[in-house]
Amino acid sequence: MRHQAFQSELQSNRERLEQLRHAAVKLAEEKPEFLGTIDPQIADLSVQWEQLEKTTEEKGQKLFDANRQQLYVQSISDMKEWAEQLQQQMTSEDTGQDLTTVNVAMQRQQLIESEMVKRAAQMDSLQQMEPQLEEMHPEEVEAIKAHRLAVQEQLQRLQAPLGDRRRQLERKKRAYQFLRDVEDEKLWCAERLPLTQAHELGESLFDCHRLQKKMQSLRNEIENHEPWIEQICRNGRELIDEGHENSAEFEQKIKELMRTWQYFALEVAQIPFFVALMKYFPLQDERGKDEFSTENQIKKHERLQQDINQYADTIRNLSAQAQKFVDEKRPLWEQVSVRQAQIEKLYAGLQDLCKERRKRLDETLQLYELHREIDDLLQWIADKEVVAGSQEAGQDYEHVQMLIERAQQFARDTEIIGSDRVANANDACDQLIAVGHSDAPTVALWKDSLNEAWGNLLELMDTRMQMLEASRMLHKFFHDCRDCLSRILEKNHAIPEDLGRDSSSDIEAIGQQVAQIEHDAVQLRDAYAGDRAIEIGAREAEVQKAWRQLRAMCDARSVRLGDTSDLFRFMNMVRDLLLWMDEVRREMSSQERPRDVSGVELLMNNHQSLKAEIDAREENFNACI
Repeated sequence: MRHQAFQSELQSNRERLEQLRHAAVKLAEEKPEFLGTIDPQIADLSVQWEQLEKTTEEKGQKLFDANRQQLYVQSISDMKEWAEQLQQQMTSEDTGQDLTTVNVAMQRQQLIESEMVKRAAQMDSLQQMEPQLEEMHPEEVEAIKAHRLAVQEQLQRLQAPLGDRRRQLERKKRAYQFLRDVEDEKLWCAERLPLTQAHELGESLFDCHRLQKKMQSLRNEIENHEPWIEQICRNGRELIDEGHENSAEFEQKIKELMRTWQYFALEVAQIPFFVALMKYFPLQDERGKDEFSTENQIKKHERLQQDINQYADTIRNLSAQAQKFVDEKRPLWEQVSVRQAQIEKLYAGLQDLCKERRKRLDETLQLYELHREIDDLLQWIADKEVVAGSQEAGQDYEHVQMLIERAQQFARDTEIIGSDRVANANDACDQLIAVGHSDAPTVALWKDSLNEAWGNLLELMDTRMQMLEASRMLHKFFHDCRDCLSRILEKNHAIPEDLGRDSSSDIEAIGQQVAQIEHDAVQLRDAYAGDRAIEIGAREAEVQKAWRQLRAMCDARSVRLGDTSDLFRFMNMVRDLLLWMDEVRREMSSQERPRDVSGVELLMNNHQSLKAEIDAREENFNACI
């Protein structure tokens, strides 16, 4: 013992040696100049420590060899004594009369088996020590081996009874555990059965939710519990199949448990709370605030409908189970039959209510879709009215012409698109009204409002075109006035000083334009008043004044042109007469004297012709003079 204490002390001081080595390394790194002093001392200390450990180990081995035989003999004796006690205990100890005592016996059995494993391992260790004992005490080794073999054989003989005892304990535990489980499950069902027979269905949606959660929790608990019930029944049947002496009792317990469980499961499966709760949902005649919320309600309703449809098979199965209860006249069969009839009636009514609510939701969605389409169309019409209601009349004739072209294109596009959209919207309204939509009066009002807005837009576009046309006429009048004035001024500056030229055709065209301006001014004065009428009159007066001035200049020019014409005619006449007289004079001077009567007659004839020509030109002479 002292040597072991010394070994422990030595082992605990090893950590100090390691700390000293780390400190030496750190000191050498910080102060390299002491490296020559530190390393030899640490090396010497390590050598001395290794020598001490080696010496201690050799001394421990010598001490162990000295006590080896004593330890071997003592261990064999201890195991023999333990085997005798175990054999006596197995002969006299009861295996238990209930589950609690059997569990206690099982715990002791587990401890014994664990100790048996340890003793077998210890026996192997002792057997490995025998070669060393033979070297140390050869004269006693045979007796020692014989003692060890006797104890080892005694331990091996205990293995079979120990296994039989374990199997007996396990068999008893399974039987007692089965009986305990059956009673526990019957008690579990009895504690929860009142929850399934309660007639409270809730007076509000909140109460229904609360009861639904409570019932759903119970249903989940039952679903989780059912595998355990089946396992208990399997355990009982295994005991019966193994030929247990209490097989008849086990069979009766299984039947009682299954009868109790089936009735309890049927009561819970009839889900009265759930059906009563589901009845509230279709009765909620809530409308979505908009199309999106209505679509969400339809999705929720579809999920609700799916949940309800899933219960069809369950209710059919419940009906079959309930009928079986009634046919077999099991306990409370009348209550089960009434409850099943109530559920089937509630389920049928629930499906009808769901169909009605789905129809209302579909109608609401159709109404919102139509409302969205009509609102979008009304907004489109309102946007077009902003354009069609423009009061811009154009700054000049070219500008108003451009506005008219744009307005005409706008009107064409608007009528093409709007006519189709309005017609489609009217068709949608007519369809909803024709199928008897619950909000048909509202749909009719929407239709009337849409058609009224569309008619107003068409009227507004027509008014816009009339306004632009009136503006065009006004600006055309102003444009024509400016053009006419420009032509008059141009004509004033272009009247030629050469009196030989004539421009009566140009004046006539300007006169026609002035007449048209006067005609347009009369019409415009009837359409406008105030400043515009004054401006129209001023423009007309300005044109008329310029026209009168042009006419005066033209009249004066006409007089001058007449004088010039007379001068030109006089000069032409004088020139013609002079030329003619020169010609006559040359002709008279160039004629030869006649030499006979025929020549005289010819000359007389020529003279008569000349005299006639002179008489014919006398008027011209008189005119020139």
